[in-house]
Amino acid sequence: MSQKSIDLQPAPLWRRLAAMFYDTMLVLAMVMVISGLYHAIVHNWLLGLESAPTGFNPLLSTILLFVMFFFFAHFWGKNGQTLGMQAWRLRVRSTKTGRNLTLIQSLLRFIVAIPALGLAGLGVFWIVIDKKKRTWYDRYSESEVVLIPKKGD
Repeated sequence: MSQKSIDLQPAPLWRRLAAMFYDTMLVLAMVMVISGLYHAIVHNWLLGLESAPTGFNPLLSTILLFVMFFFFAHFWGKNGQTLGMQAWRLRVRSTKTGRNLTLIQSLLRFIVAIPALGLAGLGVFWIVIDKKKRTWYDRYSESEVVLIPKKGD
């Protein structure tokens, strides 16, 4: 039986927000570690600076963006769940196949999530008016987040 044939309910907004909170804590920890390593290696060791320059750093920003993308793409492509989604029994899957997301779907989901979250969460709260309970990035990447039933249900 394919994963598409299993009829799972769309994940409720509150569970999705809880999983986002968990994942945000993990991503913030990664950002702090990578930023610290970047400054230690690039500024202190390679450039010999005692303190990092202030202001926008395009190289560090690009590195962090790629790391965040690959964090999410890895989990979405591997088993359809980030660590926060595992804790809240959620899974993201392709609406066409019911399988884990492809790299392209993950990229589309990641890119569209930026303005969806950035515009005061409008793209996330779109769930409230969407008949299929999808966010902007669900719709654009042709994916859905479903609630995994408890074992024994």
